[in-house]
Amino acid sequence: MSAADFWDHAEQAQAVVSQLKALNAIIKPLATLLAAGDDLGALMEMAEEDGSLEEELLQELKKMEQSLEDLELKSLLDGPHDNSGAILTINARDGGTDANDWAEMILRMYLQWAQKNDYACEILDRQDNDEAGINSASLSIRGPMAYGYLKGETGMHRLVRISPFNSEGKRQTSFASVDVTPEITDEGEIEINPSDVRVDTYRASGAGGQHVNKTDSAVRLTHLPSQIVVQCQNERSQHKNRATAYKMLRAQLARLEEDKREAEQAARYKDQARVGFGSQIRNYFLHPDQRVKDARTNYLVGNFQSVMDGGIQPFLDSYLRWRVKEQT
Repeated sequence: MSAADFWDHAEQAQAVVSQLKALNAIIKPLATLLAAGDDLGALMEMAEEDGSLEEELLQELKKMEQSLEDLELKSLLDGPHDNSGAILTINARDGGTDANDWAEMILRMYLQWAQKNDYACEILDRQDNDEAGINSASLSIRGPMAYGYLKGETGMHRLVRISPFNSEGKRQTSFASVDVTPEITDEGEIEINPSDVRVDTYRASGAGGQHVNKTDSAVRLTHLPSQIVVQCQNERSQHKNRATAYKMLRAQLARLEEDKREAEQAARYKDQARVGFGSQIRNYFLHPDQRVKDARTNYLVGNFQSVMDGGIQPFLDSYLRWRVKEQT
């Protein structure tokens, strides 16, 4: 990073910076923990001579236990792409306008989580619904272990509430699907044959200025062998949107390869290590009571709004622990 030409290639430089952040996310807490261990040893010796230090000793021990647990949790993020950024695709499913509104709430939830963790976010594509909410959206989240933490969010998210769009005030169940893929920065890691991709351009929708809305700047890619479809319209330049769309496509293909590896590993244990895309993974309730419960780990939070404000880290942590148990 100290090289004079380090920032001449911005994307490569950002990849190196991300790698450094990921290493520091483990090395610095480990160094702090080791230093705290030395301090704790000295405090124990002092507490043997001065009983009034016993309470302080117990508090420091509790802090160390929590730090150790956090570090052990990070050690579970050992997948081939866990250190990568994450690309999330959110789609409204069953539930009509409520589902569109729910999809937008889910989008906000992940943006809030990213902000709480100082992760960088970028909306890659957003398709607004005519009445309320969104039909779909794609966003990238970049930061240490972003994909490692978020990969368990793939699946169906179910909301039960009194519908704000129903004049009779009836209870409504709505669904939004989330798909999470690793952001691949090395083009050589996932090679794509150009003849396997159909490229469509179209006029971008929504906000973005006159130029965006008057030219075919948006790009849609269809990977013919896998039938994966990705699209991007956030940039004014068709060239930039095309580059981002190819990055999204490589991410989807990388996730497919990871799914194959995990399926083979799960077969060894005669159990499925991961809930696949399209499966209901979490239930969110606003009626008759407020709670959020993970269908896989049974982890429960009684404060609906805290979860929607980005408080999903306990769910991410519980999924990592659950996944290890499922594999053993």
